Amino acid sequence: MQLGILQACGSALLVWGALGASVSQPDNRPFELTIYRHPRSLGCSYATLRQTQIYRGILDDGHTESLVTHSGDERLRFISHDLEGLRLRARSLCHIPDANAGDQKEKVLAVTAGDSHAHLTLPDTLRNLAALEYPPLQVEPLITSGSSENRVDLVFFADGYVREEKAKFLKDAMRLATDISGNQTFDTVKPLLNFWAAFTPSNESGIGVGGKPKDTPFGLYRDGTELRGVYYDKPDAARAACYSLGDRCDYPILMGNDPLYGGLGGEFTVITPSLDNGALVLRHELGHSVIDVGEEYDGGYAYFGVNAAHNLSIPWAHWLSNSSEIKSGADIRVERSAMPMQKYAWTMLNTSVPWSVSFNSSGTYPRHLVRFSLSGLPDEDDLSVVLDGERLPWTPKPGIGVDRWHYDIHRSISMTEGEHRLSFTLENGDKEGLAQLCSAEILEFGDETEFNGSPGHYSIFPTFSEQNETSYRPTNEDCLMRQVTTPNFCRVCVEGLWLSLLRRVDLIDGIRSRCDWELDMGFSDEDPPIGKWKRTLDLDLIPLAQFRAERRAPHESYTVTWAKDGQILERFTNKTQLKVDDQDGPGVYSVSVQFTTSEVRVDRDGLLESERSHTVSGTCSGGQ
Repeated sequence: MQLGILQACGSALLVWGALGASVSQPDNRPFELTIYRHPRSLGCSYATLRQTQIYRGILDDGHTESLVTHSGDERLRFISHDLEGLRLRARSLCHIPDANAGDQKEKVLAVTAGDSHAHLTLPDTLRNLAALEYPPLQVEPLITSGSSENRVDLVFFADGYVREEKAKFLKDAMRLATDISGNQTFDTVKPLLNFWAAFTPSNESGIGVGGKPKDTPFGLYRDGTELRGVYYDKPDAARAACYSLGDRCDYPILMGNDPLYGGLGGEFTVITPSLDNGALVLRHELGHSVIDVGEEYDGGYAYFGVNAAHNLSIPWAHWLSNSSEIKSGADIRVERSAMPMQKYAWTMLNTSVPWSVSFNSSGTYPRHLVRFSLSGLPDEDDLSVVLDGERLPWTPKPGIGVDRWHYDIHRSISMTEGEHRLSFTLENGDKEGLAQLCSAEILEFGDETEFNGSPGHYSIFPTFSEQNETSYRPTNEDCLMRQVTTPNFCRVCVEGLWLSLLRRVDLIDGIRSRCDWELDMGFSDEDPPIGKWKRTLDLDLIPLAQFRAERRAPHESYTVTWAKDGQILERFTNKTQLKVDDQDGPGVYSVSVQFTTSEVRVDRDGLLESERSHTVSGTCSGGQ
């Protein structure tokens, strides 16, 4: 061994380290079975089994997810540590005979292992995602915080960017990743995330229109020319591309090279890099995917998750602003409001015939709101908005151009009982073919004693579905799941975001063990060096609380407790490094970590806790 003697002040001097260094990372990765099948025939088109990232809080019978794809197929996803149980489930769901069934051995599920994944060998009638072709990918990191084995990874896939537009794609992807992870939305959970850009050159620039895709890797297109949904024509290519990246692709984002509004949620998040709407659509759709919540806006059909309730047993009771005043169910107040009209018009406007709708009001609400969204209308004079013969003032978003935007007109007057009429009239013929009314809605509210819509107030607010059925949400307009123009989640959704991410991320990245040689002080340059070995354990935590690189989030902390052979080591409490004399080193060390944040008030599954153990079997002087 060579010792490089360093001069320094102190009682001891570290001159050499890392002898026998090791990292403790338990093999607790479960298996993931993914099946695509037809909802009526129940015939499977794909079945794939592989080892996946950790899934914390998993029940004995595993975790199950179901999703309907854009084509109408059912995607079933099962996560479990029981590999044989998943194989049996695949046989049952896909009608694959058992190993002893006749001579059809080619239909037996055989798991091959030997790397970080396990795959199914399937009959010819079934396809494995691992065997599907995918476009060549040039993957570059955008914002990373750690190993993908212990992070949630979001990947921007390029569509409609030709080879010469690679720099534009990377710039668009970085802008959106920075927008949603910096200062808002995903800011506080950023240390749990990695963002990547996967570039594949397209043969044509842009996205298709009129239902016809261009020659691009994933075939993104609009149904018509209106600014609405953006769809994909090649889901298999997108599935295979994401699958090929393994742990680096948890949430695929297909980004179409188009400057205007458009997107889609579901199996893939589809967006455009619109300067005004790209980040808005991305935040909202990722809210659905990552937190697993439904809508909060009116006129939808999917209301579920931590931000939705269908009776007064609300999941956000611990966030209520007046929770201290609630003694019984009779004290719970629903904010008084009604929705007499809501339409998703998605209609192109013209100068000859206005778009109009009639509706009825009870006449019992002292306030109301006229809400609508438009595209192709950059100037106020281009459009007349008229309610019961009165033209309402509206101001286009500065610089919006022909992109889509949302507008609210608040009116502190009561609507009379009976029928009313709202109309939208295009006044500028030059805008025909561009001007579009996307949506329109009328909401009525009680007075300040009946409806508290102030920002930051958490209560029980009615949400009205497309059938005008009522569910409830936590805030009036504080959440981007209701108002896409809002840059933040409400506290209820932020709590859900933390808990969802921490199911796939362990607070402990690992424990590193090493031997350090420390020199005793007090000898002269002529004396031979005198020292001793020390056993050192370094605890690597997700950089939250005091370990955040950019800033310390308010009201966050880590509590760290070390033990050896079951005995608490008090002197190392809240320390990420444990150092003991060599002869005291051997033993079983355990560390418990508790993370607290003001953004999580209820953690039923213990996801803000983590434990890890590490065995030191010998001494440094003994060469271990």
